[in-house]
Amino acid sequence: MSEKVNITAKGIQKVLRNYNEKQAIAEYIWNGFDANADVIKIDYVTNELGRLDSLQIADNGYGINFNKLKHKFDPFFESEKAIQIVAPKHTSKMHGRNGVGRLTFFTFAYNATWNTTYQDEKGFHQGTIQINAGGLNHYEAVEVPNTTQITGTVVTFTNLHIGQLDLEQGVIPFLINEFCWFIELNRHKKMQVLINGNVLDFSSNIKSMEEFELVYPDTGFRFHIKYVHWKEGLHKELSKYYFLAGGEEIYKDYTTLNKKSDDYFHSVYINSDFFRDFDFKSFENEGQVALFGAAKSAPEYRFLIKELNDYLKNKRKPFLREYADRLINSFEQDGIFPKDITDREQMVIKPKLINLIKVLYEVEPKLFSSLSIDQKKMMIRLFDLALKTNEKEGIFNLLHAIVQLEEDDEKELLAVLELEI
Repeated sequence: MSEKVNITAKGIQKVLRNYNEKQAIAEYIWNGFDANADVIKIDYVTNELGRLDSLQIADNGYGINFNKLKHKFDPFFESEKAIQIVAPKHTSKMHGRNGVGRLTFFTFAYNATWNTTYQDEKGFHQGTIQINAGGLNHYEAVEVPNTTQITGTVVTFTNLHIGQLDLEQGVIPFLINEFCWFIELNRHKKMQVLINGNVLDFSSNIKSMEEFELVYPDTGFRFHIKYVHWKEGLHKELSKYYFLAGGEEIYKDYTTLNKKSDDYFHSVYINSDFFRDFDFKSFENEGQVALFGAAKSAPEYRFLIKELNDYLKNKRKPFLREYADRLINSFEQDGIFPKDITDREQMVIKPKLINLIKVLYEVEPKLFSSLSIDQKKMMIRLFDLALKTNEKEGIFNLLHAIVQLEEDDEKELLAVLELEI
């Protein structure tokens, strides 16, 4: 069977230009997990020149049903925006949803061949699908005699144009950051990514991890919490709460400290029977009550989120202090602080200025993000001038107007500015 993919060459080029070999290989792994696989195997062979002679990605998922090939290999979206692969917002299921990801082998190989086994009401079936980079809008599909009763798919890539170093120093670290949160989320399913027989170990991306329980005293509902502080970002996943019941994900949402411009990457996994019939779609107000089970207006949920928000803020503080010290060092190296200052300014004003910058960074890191050198100099020297002219109250009023200060933050800022609390 020979078929043309129903998307223009221009459309394919649009989506492929947004991928590199790291993202493309990750997409094939997502395809396996989307097919309910729990083990993904990446096997490669290198030659004496450090190039890849072969690369295979295999999964034990449900395979590719030949009756649905057009759905799997016929991405029909034409706009560049429509064909972007975006992780779903409130569930971790189905990442590779529109088939375009299957064509991304173009970024690291010339040929791709799928050998797949699937099962339907008539039994087990096998087939092969072939595509080459010179004809991305055309694929050859052939059914072959069935020889196994185990479903799964093996994708073989040949005529590769990436090397061993590309894979081991670029792709594999990327895969760690791409899948660490997902494998941790599905730890009870014993999901694994194996690379030449070795388990992909994401412990190198863990800065810290803690487990504990929260109990709502009035009803006794228990919440088992696992907190992970990641060293590096999770690509498109960002920092989220994962709500589980019996180990199965029910819902996920951003934490209140997500996207704070401070590189505090974290995941919080919350497992409780409380979420079995929970209505996450109900808006958190007393006037809207879930028909079955609890909703966000439930006192248990409010208790949980408040406790977790406080917990994350406390965990974030030492992290921000560490980064505030790095910020000061970078300011010194970039010549941000005023020069040609007097001995008194060096001994008295500058320490106060440094303390003010640190407190402000801990309160709102965004104040210092995405600023040019000149913009940083202007901000810091305005603070310096205000301290020299004793305009401390003016600094406080200005910051209070542009930054949302909690009570503890406000007290700390007042103390730094030596104003009465």
